[in-house]
Amino acid sequence: MLIEGMARIRDNIRDILTSLPGHVELVAATKSRSVEEILEAIEGGVKIVGENYTREAEEKFRAIGSKVKWHFIGHLQKNKVKKAVRIFDMIETIDSVEIAAAIDKACAEIKKVMPVLIEVNSGKEENKSGVLPEDTENLIKDMSGFKNIKPVGLMTMGPFFENPEDYRQYFKAARQLFDRIKINYDIKYLSMGMSDSYHIAIQEGASLVRIGAGIFGPRIQ
Repeated sequence: MLIEGMARIRDNIRDILTSLPGHVELVAATKSRSVEEILEAIEGGVKIVGENYTREAEEKFRAIGSKVKWHFIGHLQKNKVKKAVRIFDMIETIDSVEIAAAIDKACAEIKKVMPVLIEVNSGKEENKSGVLPEDTENLIKDMSGFKNIKPVGLMTMGPFFENPEDYRQYFKAARQLFDRIKINYDIKYLSMGMSDSYHIAIQEGASLVRIGAGIFGPRIQ
């Protein structure tokens, strides 16, 4: 069964990578996945892994190291920042100047410049992280004095829907926001779309897609 599962991971990655346009990069969402599964994904062609928790990422990083790029795709707490900046090559979830300042300070201590994405709460949901669309450009402006953190794009989740087509309006709005901000700032990444919605996200302009279950299968709770 283990061999069959690993073969399925490779097959899934092959199918996904074949379907992606050349300008779109795959982030394998690896929350709760084993080191063995992640290594199999890397063998299959994954070049970026996305982790939600610093502690879990730290354990995996010790085993895997720099075979891939590491993206942080969860909500980052201030007390985890120092560890995070040592592990990750990009943080996709900046939603306040306070967390940006903490990352900037921690990166200065290790002489690192961290590429980051601004997380946009495109659905304006009260229970979700992310900056409101209308406040996004002001946040980037507030970060302009930081020397060790560089905004390079936007990330969004959108509300949860059973029908993937319902995501389209939120992805479209994120792309429109991206295009407006791009006029004044040097940003190039738009991270949106997951296993059930990445095809629609790509149609609406995504350049990074975050896929977990589509690679590894459903998580076992």
